[in-house]
Amino acid sequence: MTISRAKILIVDDEMINIRMLDSILRDKYEIIVALNGEQALKRAVLTPPDIILLDIAMDGMDGYQIYQYLAGNEATRDIPIIFVTALASEAEETKGLELGAVDYITKPYRPSIIRARLNNHLELKRQRDQLNYLSSRDSLTGISNKRGFEIFLDQAWERAVRFDEPIVLIYMGIDCFKKYNDNYGYIAGNKCLKKVADRLKACMNRKTDLLARYGGDEFVCVLSKTDIDGALQVAKKLRATLLDGAIPHQYAATGVVTLSFGVAAINPVWQKIGSSVLIGTASGLLFQAKQQGGDQVCHKMMK
Repeated sequence: MTISRAKILIVDDEMINIRMLDSILRDKYEIIVALNGEQALKRAVLTPPDIILLDIAMDGMDGYQIYQYLAGNEATRDIPIIFVTALASEAEETKGLELGAVDYITKPYRPSIIRARLNNHLELKRQRDQLNYLSSRDSLTGISNKRGFEIFLDQAWERAVRFDEPIVLIYMGIDCFKKYNDNYGYIAGNKCLKKVADRLKACMNRKTDLLARYGGDEFVCVLSKTDIDGALQVAKKLRATLLDGAIPHQYAATGVVTLSFGVAAINPVWQKIGSSVLIGTASGLLFQAKQQGGDQVCHKMMK
């Protein structure tokens, strides 16, 4: 198994500095380079690094200004940033640390110190990421929980706004699940939820999408860069996957466990609203699907 190397984004407008850092770090890390603030912001969003080495003294936006943009962006605010500077003064160091930088590296570079500090901060990030991962997982099904979904949706929404792309939410609920629990028992009900989650997860192939358990017998799926027609194809695939591996439910009219779907699509640039409206619309469509008998898809392109 290949273990991916940590990504380091080096932000500096002097190529000689970039080459020196690259020569120190390239054997162990994957290096990404930005020559100015605009490149740094774009690359931090499109290819999120594990840590950023950010030079302070640059033409245009300086390191402090770039830091403030990164810290104010939902998609980049949690990336650790180490300031790089030739100004080894207490005032400069205090300013950077008060902003929120995790450390300082001063010029001229000392390779052993740079490697040691990077290793320490990357290990701290790994531990923090693991805790965040565990706190955003549903303990029963192993997929994302409501917290993980909300974090992912906020980030996907921000990208959709930035790049003028559509975003879709599929809201799903198991039909007649109360009857399943009441007649088969809660242990069987939990096993059913796990089976449904496993089968839905098997249909999710893109890293830009997310499946989560929203709560109870409800699941949600976020689809990025997808229009309403593409979303309906995904919903039909999810429905068919569950029916193909039929889970018996003799207390439902269908005789098997089925799902109802509410599919809402929007381009956030066209509609200046928050993601909560997308959730509310998809939830309403799910309710409509259940009211119409269940085991069906109701959809809407929000305009």
